[in-house]
Order: sequence, then structure tokens, then C-alpha cells
Amino acid sequence: MRMTDASSHGPHSSGDRSSFGFRDVDAREKVKMVRGVFDSVASNYDVMNDLMSVGVHRIWKDIAAAKLNPRPGETILDVAGGTGDMARRYSKMARAAQERRGGDDANVIVLDYNAEMILAGVHKGGEPEMSWSVGDAMNLPLPDASVDAYSISFGIRNVAHIDKALAEARRVLKPGGRFLCLEFSRPTTTPIRKVYDAWSFHAIPRIGGWVAKDRDSYQYLVESIRRFPDQQTFKGMIEDAGFRRVSVTNLSGGIAAIHHGWAI
Repeated sequence: MRMTDASSHGPHSSGDRSSFGFRDVDAREKVKMVRGVFDSVASNYDVMNDLMSVGVHRIWKDIAAAKLNPRPGETILDVAGGTGDMARRYSKMARAAQERRGGDDANVIVLDYNAEMILAGVHKGGEPEMSWSVGDAMNLPLPDASVDAYSISFGIRNVAHIDKALAEARRVLKPGGRFLCLEFSRPTTTPIRKVYDAWSFHAIPRIGGWVAKDRDSYQYLVESIRRFPDQQTFKGMIEDAGFRRVSVTNLSGGIAAIHHGWAI
């Protein structure tokens, strides 16, 4: 098992503002507050993902991993990779492709700002291709043009400045590299939106209180979803960061969405 710590990268300038749920706070404070949230939920994170999505997040992740299409010999960076759910999928898919057509081992890097999340992932166990690193999505501890694919799942809404995280994704990708983001988004129909709002605002914080003994952290997670840009706005942000051929795939009626683009 390989694990590194680069969490000292990336203090944020004073005076910057960012959203923390429905509140606007100093960006430096958001970093600390989000770290506190994930310190609190790390041990129950995977269980709560099942509860927040009624288990459907597993299907969403399978679809997203297939969209990224990991290949033998690639370096794949999974940012906000937490407990390693996506990285395990990438490792297994790259290995299966390697068994079919040969090639070198893939290198799948799990990077998360929160050490408790990384430790929870290490405790679950990894795959031979995986390594673990504590680091900042807005100041990645990697050289320019050093990875073949970049993914971030259910994490980008928690960074203090989305545009900085996207710029860093573009910086570390090789020419022709692939970008993928899986995130909660905006339901595309009124009936789905009403049902999901009722579930998320009323049920999820209560379940968080019962299961994780932490209602407030799950209230933040629900609010952070509502503050995140809609599908088309976020697509524009990805394009502004320099990505091309950006596509949007809605999942479960837009409750979640995959954004995919190319560093070309």
C-alpha cells in the first residue's frame, strides 16, 4: 500500500467567499468546515451514500466508470476519492482490459483532502493498482500533463472554488486526457424534484442523526447539493476551464449527472 500526504498544499487567499450549504463563508473557513464534516462522517460514509441515494449511487458509479473507460498502463487520478469506491472500479476495469489485450499495469491514485476518509478507504482495502494520497483538489501535488484521466465523484461541490479545481484538472491532464465528474444535480422534471426534495431535506438529515449521530453534517451535504450549479451551468464552467467536447449524461432523471470532457 502506498500513501502520501500533500495536504499542506493550497491555502486560499483571505477575503474569498464560498458557499457552505446555504451560508456564504470565508473560503478558508469552508475548507476547515468541510474537513470537519468528513472527519465526522468518514466511518459511515459508504452507508450514508446508500441511504442518501437509496442504493442507486452504486449503479451511477458503474455507469461513470464505464464512461471513463480505464485502460492498461494509464495513470488515473481520482480526486475526492475518499473511501476508494471509484478507484476500485477503475482498477478492476483496467486489469480486465489488460488481461484481454495486454499492456502495463494501470496506476490509480486516490486523492482526498481528508485524511480520515483516506484511512477509511485503506481500512476497506484496495487493489494492486491503487495508491493513496492526502491532497488538495485546488492545488494538486502532481506535475503538469502527468495523468491520462481525471475523475471526481460527489466531491467537487465541497471545494471552496470550483473554477480552481477545474483548472487544476486541466493542468494535470495530458493532451487528449479525459475528465469525468459524477455529482448530484438538478432533477429534470417537477415530480422527481418534489419527491427528491422531500426525501433529501426531511429524511436524509434525520437518518444522518440516527446512523451517524450527526444530523448537521448531513444537513450540510443536502444544502450543498442545492447550491451546486445546474447541469448546463456546470458544463459551461468545464468548457471555460479549457475542456472540449463536454457532454452531460443525466442519471435517474437528473438527480445525478455525469459531465465528461477532453483535454484537447
